[in-house]
Amino acid sequence: MLFRYSIALTMFFISSPLLAAMPVGKSDLGQKKAYSCQFCHGATGYSQRGGYPHLNGQNAQYLYNAMLSYQQGERGGVLGKMMQQQLSALNEQDLADIAAFYAVQKAGKPNAE
Repeated sequence: MLFRYSIALTMFFISSPLLAAMPVGKSDLGQKKAYSCQFCHGATGYSQRGGYPHLNGQNAQYLYNAMLSYQQGERGGVLGKMMQQQLSALNEQDLADIAAFYAVQKAGKPNAE
């Protein structure tokens, strides 16, 4: 019984689109590609605007999957169409680079300088 359960669980995770292979992202390139993201999410992923999520310190795979889902119209919500439009010209490598950039940013509110 346990063996059947583990096979079913393995098949679920192998077939899950949320675990799609993500290209290796390069954060330095992602910083350049994330130019338009900063207007809502802040230059380092800490949003100064209410209602926009902080991206700094988030898991790169999560960010990649979220952007891919928005891009493909699978995520909706109030700002779903805007996100789809913002991401429409980017390819999967671009998404991975942007995800890598935000993932390496320090989580939390940046120190005032």
